[in-house]
Amino acid sequence: MPSAGSAPGQAHQVTNQVPPLADYDAYAADPVLRAAIAAFDAGWADERLHDAGRTVGAAETIEMARLANRHGPELRSHDRFGNRIDQIEFHPAWHALMARAIGQETHALAWNRPGPGAQVARAALQYLWYGCESGICCPISMTYSAIPVLKQDRALWAQWGGLISSKTYDKTQGPAQAKAGATVGMAMTETQGGSDLRQTQTIAYDNRDGTYSLHGSKWFFSVPHSDVFLTLARNEEGISCFVVPGWRPDGTRNGIAIQRLKDKCGNRSNASCEVEFRGAIGHMLGDPGRGLRTGLSMNHNTRLDIAAASAGLMRQAVMLAGHHAQHRTAFQRLLIDQPIMQNVLADLAIEAEAAAWLAFRLFAAVDRQERSESEKLLARIGAPLAKYWVAKRTPAVVVEALECHGGNGFIEENPMARHYREAPLNSVWEGSGNVICLDVLRSLEREPGSLQALRAELHTVSGQDRRYDAALQMLDNDLHDLIRHEGQARLLTERLALMLQGALLIRHAPHAVADAFVATRLGGHWSGHFGDLPLAVDAVTLARRAVPEV
Repeated sequence: MPSAGSAPGQAHQVTNQVPPLADYDAYAADPVLRAAIAAFDAGWADERLHDAGRTVGAAETIEMARLANRHGPELRSHDRFGNRIDQIEFHPAWHALMARAIGQETHALAWNRPGPGAQVARAALQYLWYGCESGICCPISMTYSAIPVLKQDRALWAQWGGLISSKTYDKTQGPAQAKAGATVGMAMTETQGGSDLRQTQTIAYDNRDGTYSLHGSKWFFSVPHSDVFLTLARNEEGISCFVVPGWRPDGTRNGIAIQRLKDKCGNRSNASCEVEFRGAIGHMLGDPGRGLRTGLSMNHNTRLDIAAASAGLMRQAVMLAGHHAQHRTAFQRLLIDQPIMQNVLADLAIEAEAAAWLAFRLFAAVDRQERSESEKLLARIGAPLAKYWVAKRTPAVVVEALECHGGNGFIEENPMARHYREAPLNSVWEGSGNVICLDVLRSLEREPGSLQALRAELHTVSGQDRRYDAALQMLDNDLHDLIRHEGQARLLTERLALMLQGALLIRHAPHAVADAFVATRLGGHWSGHFGDLPLAVDAVTLARRAVPEV
């Protein structure tokens, strides 16, 4: 029989479908992000962030993200004459997204405009863009993280600084001297080592002219079309770090042979590959034989950037779920008005808010580290804490947000499907969970002051919530054993991260948010799933925090 309201032979009427969340200001729609910007000295960037919010929320930009993932990068190993060129071809949407994000200084704002709140403001750009299209954020994050390391070498910075700090995106794959802007990649991982960079087997031969020739292979090289990249190789002194241009001045590839592109389950708009170095010419960065230290200094910035990016992905998924619930009717009521959905959305909103405050507090510590040793130590231990915990919680948040959409969330036309495939990546990128938790232990063992800095931060809200105080006392009682046993490193990292999130919410968030977080995450009865908020929590009010303010 024809559907109600349809004449015989006509198609059925489409009803009760949710309009797309598009053509809105993603910054204005996010009260948590706006509060963090105000709290951490970045209010001067407000208009810049509104501009970014309007860009990432535009229907045109959202469509570009879809196209960049639908039509992923392709490798052109040879030209039509048989010459090896090793170039990557992208859909025009990829380049358009890169141009917009770099034009807003998502890669370099903190370094181009140093001062109070600079790191926080730049992290907010990364947070906003990651919720739109995560694939472009890989080269942006690597460029951001490499800048302070390259600045340590005056000659290399003179050569590359202006290009990689530029607001101009230049898609040309060729010699840097002919370009208006450049990006930085990193090539560290090898087949035999994975995260264990001490197993690096690539060899660097001294050319006796200030350069080295690199021979070997890298198993996971993201953004191989970068203009310059940092890599590790062995020389006479041990494992050293090298800066390698992608192309030689004559326009040929710099001894870089791309073997194949990785067929990844997510992050599909971004090119990652296996590569061989066949005499790639590079310059040493840092001290000979101390390449691991140089690499780890980059990892510190990248790991913290991952925390902000993951928080941005969480928030976008929660907003999409809230938007869906606000417009979708089931059982004669809007989903947002149904108590069980309210409980789920409220719980998701709490998780996303806690993630954002954790990430931005630590970027604020980076902003302040030149003036405060305790802030420097807090940033040191906080980066792996935040990277581990926020990245671990992101897949759970995205899966639950997808489920709020029902079957509509599981089709590729819905951005939730892309976010779902993206969500697990950040737990792996720049060190999987075990590696990151071991870094927490290493920080506690080698820099005892980092624990004091963290405990001081936790005690700033002592006396304001008896449940928080009880959880803090339990942590203090257990710390010695948790630190002493390597097998407890994940539990230690989780508890430290949760306590820090609790302290930040008590200090900065609305009372209802902090109360719900402490009651569940620190109260001793948390299942780790969503929708378990107790009766005393104001789920009706908190669920509305999941709905974007558009």
